[in-house]
Amino acid sequence: MVAATNLSDETALAYHGGGLAAARRLFPQAPEPWLDLSTGINAAPFPFAPVSAAAYARLPEAESIAELEGAAAERFGLGAGAGIVAAPGTQALIQLLPRLLGAKKVAILGFTYAEHQRVWAASGAEVAVCDRLDELAHADLAVVVNPNNPDGRLCNPRDLRDLARGMSAEGKSLIVDEAFIDLLPRENSLAPLLPLPGVLVLRSFGKTFGLAGLRLGFALGETSLTDSLRAAIGPWAVSGAAVEIGIEGYRDRAWLNETAARLGRDCARLDALLAAAGFEIVGGTPLFRLARHEHAQQIFRRLCGAGVLTRPFATRPGWLRFGLPHGEADFARLAQAFV
Repeated sequence: MVAATNLSDETALAYHGGGLAAARRLFPQAPEPWLDLSTGINAAPFPFAPVSAAAYARLPEAESIAELEGAAAERFGLGAGAGIVAAPGTQALIQLLPRLLGAKKVAILGFTYAEHQRVWAASGAEVAVCDRLDELAHADLAVVVNPNNPDGRLCNPRDLRDLARGMSAEGKSLIVDEAFIDLLPRENSLAPLLPLPGVLVLRSFGKTFGLAGLRLGFALGETSLTDSLRAAIGPWAVSGAAVEIGIEGYRDRAWLNETAARLGRDCARLDALLAAAGFEIVGGTPLFRLARHEHAQQIFRRLCGAGVLTRPFATRPGWLRFGLPHGEADFARLAQAFV
């Protein structure tokens, strides 16, 4: 658990939410169970069918992996001729990108998910965090999180396509992290415009489907890039359970539509609750809201004392990010914690 407060128990740059063990150490008197609003993970998981015994007893077949990737590609509206590779979560892909692409000068559209900066800096690259899309083209490789985490900023995919075309003409690359885009209209995604030279798009399964522990994500792009990633990841990188659940989830359009509608209502309700507590809504996605308050640090500690964990930012002390409560009891508990 980390905040821009005296909570120095963990490293601020590496904290992404979900640190309940640290929160319990720091606030031992907080009531149990904690209400964890610190992540952008759907609190109502996909109700998947029981996984077959074979999924655990045998290594996944190549044909099953291909079926999973096909279901995901259809769901994403992936452009004809583009490649797709399944991986054990998008974070695993982010870790591999420096080895695959080897850029020495990296530009990231920020303020954003800190792992991109951390991983490229650890590889020895010179990393710049930029405020505008047009500032990215000077680098060997650009990274855009779209929609952005934590403020939900959206870049038009046609602008991203134009950026990619200009960069690829000079042998440069573009990474677009679409981990939180599933519940937005498809026209917000770059996937249907793929393949584009030098472009990789990352997608996440666990956030939208509320199954982050399953560890499933995808990279989309030119087949030369996705083939290289597949070779780097190695065989059997995705579990049999992830294959079965992923196929079922991506084919259940009714559940996805119902989830999008429910989360839209919950976002409006949370925004109203936060506004009533004196927060200004900065932005967000259907899975989290970012809010500003001049006393955000004190409110963060007060919420922790009530057993409610939110997401603070060491470099933005006026910000708190809230995952969406699920159901009447969770909303009532958050409202009471503000009193």
